[in-house]
Amino acid sequence: MTELLQTIAPPSRSLPVVIFGAGSIVTDAHLPAYAKAGFTVAGIYDPDRAKAEAILPPGAVAYASMADATAAGTAVVYDLAVPPAAIPGILRTLPEGAVALIQKPMGSDLKTADEIIGILRTRNIRAAVNFQLRFAPMALALKDAIAQGQLGDLVDFDAWLALDTPWHLWAFLADLPRVEILLHSIHYLDFMRDLLGNPLGIAARTMGHPSSTVSNTRTAMMMDYGPEVRANLSINHNHAFGRKFQACEFRICGTKGAAYMKLGVNLDYPRGEPDELWLNTGAGWEQVPLIGNWFIEAFVGRITQVMRFAVGEDDALQGSAEDAWHTMALVEAAYDSAAAPLYPIRTAPDA
Repeated sequence: MTELLQTIAPPSRSLPVVIFGAGSIVTDAHLPAYAKAGFTVAGIYDPDRAKAEAILPPGAVAYASMADATAAGTAVVYDLAVPPAAIPGILRTLPEGAVALIQKPMGSDLKTADEIIGILRTRNIRAAVNFQLRFAPMALALKDAIAQGQLGDLVDFDAWLALDTPWHLWAFLADLPRVEILLHSIHYLDFMRDLLGNPLGIAARTMGHPSSTVSNTRTAMMMDYGPEVRANLSINHNHAFGRKFQACEFRICGTKGAAYMKLGVNLDYPRGEPDELWLNTGAGWEQVPLIGNWFIEAFVGRITQVMRFAVGEDDALQGSAEDAWHTMALVEAAYDSAAAPLYPIRTAPDA
């Protein structure tokens, strides 16, 4: 099997990172990823300073104020690992011309995404959004295989999840009207866009489950990519009947070959299982040896590409905020579709 790209090449030099937020995503993913990438965390700002102090890596400081956190100007990369509602306010305090990584989603709705884009443009802040699935080793390898023509033209994208997600781990979700698409399947929609571009339209349904107090945990979505491409997502976070028939996988087919991806982190969460990538390009299914998983290697890839841009070694930000806006527009369209009736069915024959 041809060796496939699974990493983003590290830059020859790097800038310190300033993190806003001290929640579990920082401790579980950002800090381990930045340490693995060899990047220095200058400090962390959180309104609860004690919370920031408790997770500081060696040499980092807990900033006492936003002013302290932004005092380095454009000589650092800013990492906004904060809830959606906090993003616009922090962006308004960043130095003009700064480079930033914004935690997904890019706001809680498209109106906020519009606001964020306006702030970035006005202040000339160059920002990426942390849709890091694009940078998982299996995703990079698949995109490399596609770029080499191994799958031909893509004609099918299927995402199938049937698993038992422990929603109780995130108490703040209980009061949110938008959960499943905005906070979970948004990754899959963004990855689909990365492969296929923007769809022409969407039909969607999202709903809760009798066993859960979370507003929506099950989703079905069908994207319109014209007459040649079929793209569907079937998501069920309440398949609580044992591991045997649970699944978290993509099937991506082209005119010359096909790929199967297993997203292991969501199975037996939070312990997870290893990711898998299989390719069939005409000689049967072969498993691609992976160098890591979505968590945390995708976070390494995401910050590495941002850093390459920040130090001038990449001309463009992959997964920029301008691009991420289209993922937010797709999410908004999904919720609009879910709130509207589907095509009506006749209930009686014509007289």
